[in-house]
Amino acid sequence: MPYQLKPLACSPAAITGMSEKIIASHYENVYGSEVKRLNAIEARLAELDWATAPACTINSLKREQMMAMNSMLLHEVFFDSLGASKASRGLSARMDADFRGLANWKAQFAAMGKALGGNSGWVVLAWLPRDGKLVNAWATDHTGNVAGAVPLLALDMYEHSYDMDFGANADAYVDAFMNNLNLYAASKRLAAIAGI
Repeated sequence: MPYQLKPLACSPAAITGMSEKIIASHYENVYGSEVKRLNAIEARLAELDWATAPACTINSLKREQMMAMNSMLLHEVFFDSLGASKASRGLSARMDADFRGLANWKAQFAAMGKALGGNSGWVVLAWLPRDGKLVNAWATDHTGNVAGAVPLLALDMYEHSYDMDFGANADAYVDAFMNNLNLYAASKRLAAIAGI
C-alpha cells in the first residue's frame, strides 16, 4: 500500500514567527515530494528481479529508499514538533536527569541547530532505549541518527525550511522554532515508547 501524507499536525496560523506560507510550502512541496518519491522507489523495488539486478542498482535503490523514508518520517516529527505546549511530568523529569533541566536542553538543542545554519541536516531529540535516556542527535542528511533511537522532536535545518521567511538568518529560524515547541507531542511519544 502506498504511503500517504500524514495530516498536518500543527496549525500554521498559530505558529508565531513563521509564516503560514513557509509551513504550507514545506509541507506540500518538500514533505509531499518525499512521500511521492518514496512511493516511486517502493514501486521500482517491487518490480526488481533481485536475482539478476546489478549490485549498483540494488545499492542505489535501497539508499534512496532509506533517504526518502527517513526524510518522510523526520518531516512528520518536525511538523508534530510545532505548536507551543508544555512538557509532561515524565518528559520534564527526563530532561532534568539527562540534560540538567529543560533550559539546558533547549540551549544545547538550539546551539546544535544554529551550528548547522548554512548547511543542511537535522537536530533530533531522541529516546535511546538501550540506555533509557534522552539524547540530542545531529545528522547532516536523512541517513543519520543514533541507531535504535526513536525521534521525539525534529528540527529541519535544510534551507527550504527557513529561507522564505528568514533568508540566510538560520539563527532567527531556530529561535522561532524553539518558541513554538510542541513538548506535549514529544511527551506523548515518550509515554508511548517508554511508558514515561
